[in-house]
Amino acid sequence: MTKAHYDIADRVMTVTLDRPERKNPLTFDLYAELRDFFRSLRARDDIKCVVLTGAGGNFCSGGDVREIIGPLTERSPDEKLQFTQMTGDLVKAMRAAPQPIVAAVDGVCAGAGAILAMASDLRYGTGRAKVAFLFVRVGLAGSDMGACAMLPRIVGLGRASELLYTGRSLSGTEAHAWGFFNALYEPADVLSEATVVASKIAHGPAFAHAMTKRMLHEEWAMPLDDAIDAEARAQAQCMETRDFRRAYEAFVDKREPVFEGN
Repeated sequence: MTKAHYDIADRVMTVTLDRPERKNPLTFDLYAELRDFFRSLRARDDIKCVVLTGAGGNFCSGGDVREIIGPLTERSPDEKLQFTQMTGDLVKAMRAAPQPIVAAVDGVCAGAGAILAMASDLRYGTGRAKVAFLFVRVGLAGSDMGACAMLPRIVGLGRASELLYTGRSLSGTEAHAWGFFNALYEPADVLSEATVVASKIAHGPAFAHAMTKRMLHEEWAMPLDDAIDAEARAQAQCMETRDFRRAYEAFVDKREPVFEGN
């Protein structure tokens, strides 16, 4: 059993890591399942946004020590590489999914769990959340699943370096001050508040949201002039959508637009 469940309502898919007695760790099977789920989103027109969360007051404690770390010590170099490439493929799938991903983070958010939050588009946390990139504590580099590329863009190079070199825990309050969390809520409210944001996104112009996510990803490595040209082409495509016309007609009629994602 992979210990995640999926619930869809009002165009929002909520993915809950559900092994609370172990603080929702990742296993070999769960990595692959999540990778396949996020890959499948390109074909899911019924899903416009995803909420990623954990059960039982914790987000995710990372790779299961007994089920992943232990077995990896006995695997061949090629098998270890297959594993690290597979975990990286999960992040690639999250970033390639056209739907924005909203993480609702409470409690422990560590190791690969912190990566899942990092790879989400928006992150909402609690004051008691503890975010830690723990790889150094098991003798590994901070260069895991894209952390060295993505984390500095979220919190800055110096702060990312500190977290990756020391493996220390970042409190929810500090994570918010550093820009890792978009906002903080009470533990009882963080999932519902994240879902409210996801619902607003889900009822927005889905094609345009997908384009925004794509361009945020692609423009990381672009010179500014190339980025401006790429955005011109992207925006021109958005102007071909019916949602663009719907928004104009709603403005003329002095009413709220109803977007349909095409």
